[in-house]
Amino acid sequence: MSKLASKSFPVELSVVIPLLNEAESLPELTQWIRRVLQAHGLTYEVILIDDGSTDNSWEVIEELAAADSALRGIRFNRNYGKSAALDTGFRATRGRVVCTMDADLQDSPEELPDLYRLITEEKYDLVSGWKKKRFDPLSKTIPTKLFNGVTRWISGIQLHDFNCGLKAYDSRVVKSIEVYGEMHRYIPVIAKWAGFRRIGEKVVQHQERKYGVTKFGLERFVYGFLDLMSITFVSRFRRRPMHFFGTMGVISFLIGAIITLWLTGEKVWLASHNLRARDVTDQPLFFLALVAVIVGVQLFLVGFLAEMVQLNGHRDNQYLVRERLNLD
Repeated sequence: MSKLASKSFPVELSVVIPLLNEAESLPELTQWIRRVLQAHGLTYEVILIDDGSTDNSWEVIEELAAADSALRGIRFNRNYGKSAALDTGFRATRGRVVCTMDADLQDSPEELPDLYRLITEEKYDLVSGWKKKRFDPLSKTIPTKLFNGVTRWISGIQLHDFNCGLKAYDSRVVKSIEVYGEMHRYIPVIAKWAGFRRIGEKVVQHQERKYGVTKFGLERFVYGFLDLMSITFVSRFRRRPMHFFGTMGVISFLIGAIITLWLTGEKVWLASHNLRARDVTDQPLFFLALVAVIVGVQLFLVGFLAEMVQLNGHRDNQYLVRERLNLD
């Protein structure tokens, strides 16, 4: 590995660590990171994002940063969530490769050099850790397996552990995507939709929690599923809402229209053969067809209006250019 960063990147590796009330673990974690990266001859920076801690985490960060110029700190005025912390940290990175990890010592810094190599030498855009052997209770591991299975099925990305905090990115990825809400669980999905498709996976060590308690409850799986639906819809139809709403509207309208024509045709045929027939409006199926027609028209109009807003609103076309040739 080279000992000097390129002119474009002041350091080779940026380590982004969001944290909430992790004062006890920070000294041990930062010392561990420093020991590992210095042993491998990597120039680095560690960005600690204090997400509104109520303990003395920020005071600890100030002390650590005063003693080590490679440590940088960002402090939120209140708790905004892990996604906000990661997004802010990504904007501040200066490294060729960006790694993320949790502050609770459950992610091992020993993995960082290998993750760096996978990005720089094997040319992955993103490498996600996989905690194959976990030290978590069944109440956490079983929902996690279900969550990962659903995400694999919907996204088409074959990762075993989407929510693993230990990940590595090419710097172009973190500078091109936006992470908001609770979308940190779906950064691989966001990256894929942005055109970064070389996504890999590495089995990583999972440490038992040494200090504090977990900051996440079971509600994160409910929010996570809703966020997955959101990111899937936004990624596919943000620029063309008519394709979604218009298609659904046309299908609903056609179903209602076909049922109505069938009931009307049946009434005419029976009447022409002097057979007894119920009035069309006396049949429950007619009202279901009427609802389908109305819903179809409404969905079509929603798609049309959304398309007009998209066309006439401010367009910020963030088309990602991978390389430029002979251009400033």
